[in-house]
Amino acid sequence: MDTAPLKSFATSARTELIREVGARITAVLAPGSPERVEQPRAVNALEQAIAAAGGGVEGKAHVIDKVAYTWFNRIVGLRFMDANGYTGIGIVSPAADQVGQPEVLAAAKRGQVDGDVVKGATAATVTGLLNGTRVSRPGVDAQAEAYALLLADYCRYWNRAMPFLFEREGDYTELLIPANLLAEDSVLSRSVTVLTEDVCRDVEVIGWLYQFYISERKDEVFAGFKKNKKAGADEIPAATQLFTPHWIVRYLVENSLGRLWMLNHPESRLVDRMDYYIAPVDEEADFLKITAPEELTVIDPACGSGHMLTYAFDLLYAIYEEEGYTPSQIPGLILANNIFGTEIDLRAGSLAAFALTMKATAKRKLFLKNPIAPNICVLEPISFNAEELRYLVTDDGDRHAEEAFWNEFAHADTFGALIQPDAALTVRLGEHLATLEAGGDIFRADTLRWAQRVVEQATYLASSYGVVVANPPYMGSKQMNALLSQFMKDEYLEVKQDLYGAFVLRGIELTDRHGLLAIVIGDTWMSIKSFEALRLRLLDGHAFDSFVHMRDVSNHPDIFGANAAFVLSMSGKRSRHAPFIRLTPLGQERKEENLRVALAERTRESGFHRASGEDFAAIPGSPIVYWLSEKMRAIFTAGDLLGSVASLAVGLQTGDNNRFLRQWWEVSRARSAFGCTSREEAAASGARWYPYNKGGEFRKWYGNQEYVVNWENDGAEIRAFGTEDGRRPRSRAQNTESYFSPSVSWSDISSGEAAFRRFPAGFIHDVKGMSAFGDASLLDGVAVLMNSSFTRAILRAIAPTVNFQIGDVGRVPVDHLAELPSNAASLVATAQMDWDDSETSWEFARNPLVELSECGKGHAWCLRDPYVS
Repeated sequence: MDTAPLKSFATSARTELIREVGARITAVLAPGSPERVEQPRAVNALEQAIAAAGGGVEGKAHVIDKVAYTWFNRIVGLRFMDANGYTGIGIVSPAADQVGQPEVLAAAKRGQVDGDVVKGATAATVTGLLNGTRVSRPGVDAQAEAYALLLADYCRYWNRAMPFLFEREGDYTELLIPANLLAEDSVLSRSVTVLTEDVCRDVEVIGWLYQFYISERKDEVFAGFKKNKKAGADEIPAATQLFTPHWIVRYLVENSLGRLWMLNHPESRLVDRMDYYIAPVDEEADFLKITAPEELTVIDPACGSGHMLTYAFDLLYAIYEEEGYTPSQIPGLILANNIFGTEIDLRAGSLAAFALTMKATAKRKLFLKNPIAPNICVLEPISFNAEELRYLVTDDGDRHAEEAFWNEFAHADTFGALIQPDAALTVRLGEHLATLEAGGDIFRADTLRWAQRVVEQATYLASSYGVVVANPPYMGSKQMNALLSQFMKDEYLEVKQDLYGAFVLRGIELTDRHGLLAIVIGDTWMSIKSFEALRLRLLDGHAFDSFVHMRDVSNHPDIFGANAAFVLSMSGKRSRHAPFIRLTPLGQERKEENLRVALAERTRESGFHRASGEDFAAIPGSPIVYWLSEKMRAIFTAGDLLGSVASLAVGLQTGDNNRFLRQWWEVSRARSAFGCTSREEAAASGARWYPYNKGGEFRKWYGNQEYVVNWENDGAEIRAFGTEDGRRPRSRAQNTESYFSPSVSWSDISSGEAAFRRFPAGFIHDVKGMSAFGDASLLDGVAVLMNSSFTRAILRAIAPTVNFQIGDVGRVPVDHLAELPSNAASLVATAQMDWDDSETSWEFARNPLVELSECGKGHAWCLRDPYVS
């Protein structure tokens, strides 16, 4: 699908609709406006919505944004239905093979108005406006007013089948229908041009349109992040809604929902239509038993516009069909029994429900006559005051627990599906709620209505599902507002650094104990230390069924950082081997093609690997390094790790490098001391400046010796820095026992591979110049090992980022260290000669390319030709 026209349309539509809706609000709220006279209830509802959103300019802007996207969703939805022939008459589209005005307006001009849709009074008004017997509102074209009335009535009509997208009668959004819909370049006209019948054959277009509609808002939110602004309920949807490419959706759904059916029905021909299905490597016996299609349940806890769920519908339809169900039964059965979704964004949730309804309608043309509402739950923030809680709690229950339950959704628009309602309490309080009556009290009736909504939301999140499938939100802790950050610390401490980690753990909780979790997330969790707890949770009592590692797609505009997709079996044994597919860094189309190749060839050369949870657990930190050979994995368990044979340490943090550091040529040589072997010797020297190992650029064996640090009087000034007025020091003089000792050092950040350098005695090491300490023979062996191709391969596996922390380097296996070649001294000497050829070395003597020699009469100095042998 060519998405460029969709993006252009959606982004410009948002701008235009916000402008048009803003103009309508101004007109409607003007004193003495016709709307105040003719529709006072709707105007009052509009004013209340503005007040609830904060009032004033802020409240108006919020309502304008909401109504703009509401009309965008409706126009797009109606165009999709028109293009597929579901509406009977073109509501936003001209008649087939025609151009110009919507078919419903053209028919009304001929006196043809559907009385089942358009009420008598409205029909009379429309007719009068079109034949000139009725005057339109001041400043409004008669045809535009007539069409607005028709559009409002058709939206009310479709409210019966799709209340999630179309308003009921009296809704204030119909007051704010954009006035220019009949213009040649209006949103409505362009929707017909862009959303052709061919484009509208696939409901996937709905998801793309939503992705592009919010793209400008997403840019605004990310620009705010750069200014240290934080994300709350208003920002999270735009920042985290990401449309998943279809081939990744297919991989996830086919290897979870499809796999679960195949495990229960190995004779099924469903496999013939699953192009991305990965046959298991090892046999599996412990899985969720499914006897009938109705028992298959799948939820997307952050469903967005429903892309995962619409493909699940396709697969479920094939399953029902294979089992002999009649085509008229299947759509309703799927929506009633199989598919569930939760979402915090009303816009996205409405489109997900619409997309599923369109899937059902495509399979059964009469579905909209007697529809089944999709199980899409937009989680609303709901809370109760003390008086309401006294009414809702039971007499014999745990009052504290029950009050907490009723207010658990107070911040549902921020926490979403990460909320974890107690399943037993959900059932118990739901039953209790059924016994309560309002007794004619309108306030209690309102409380009961909201309480029922809490039970409905809790039921979605307290249930377990055979399959959980998701492309969850990604948001680092630095972008979270205080409310969300604290929630993550309280409820998901081990993965508090990113939302996606919390959704992985929540997905496990939502999945039946014999079910499957299918999810696509970023790949940083696979190896870095801060996600070790997540890896251990995944490997504890679970097993990977399959894994597709897409690696470098973080720059893809539509999938962001989601480059590791996997299916996790809740009851799989850790010893079971699973297929892991490593896709070469290429564009999306090539990755999809390479996935097909890997599935067909199943060889390491094609990127197809086999590994088990036990393989990962045997490596310190349990990194998911499936591509390592069995021999390399075995090395981790065969001998020692670097961290156990050498002392690894970070060093001095000055607190202010501009104050305490200099390059060696900037200070007096007389006040500098080189070669000290201990802090005591350094203090006795009376010097001020000492060599400082500050990390630096990629350089092996020797070098990056340019800086000196003020460590006069054993660092007295640095140690006291920032302690004025009794405050804590801004500096950190850590691991001081290793200062001035020989070491092997590396930089904590590198643009690619790590490089290890031998440092003689006399240096203080920095937090950036991380170092290993030990006796001379040990350090020589460490230098040789760490600069080897073997270590490069190991570090690519356990530290694939640009950071090389102590913990990462300490996990490198060092078996048979004494047997390594003893050429470290010569390699260091060669590298030192190269370093000393530069003026930045304090051992520099002369430039090798401009050597001078004494020659000629009077012992004159002249350049010696470096090319003469």
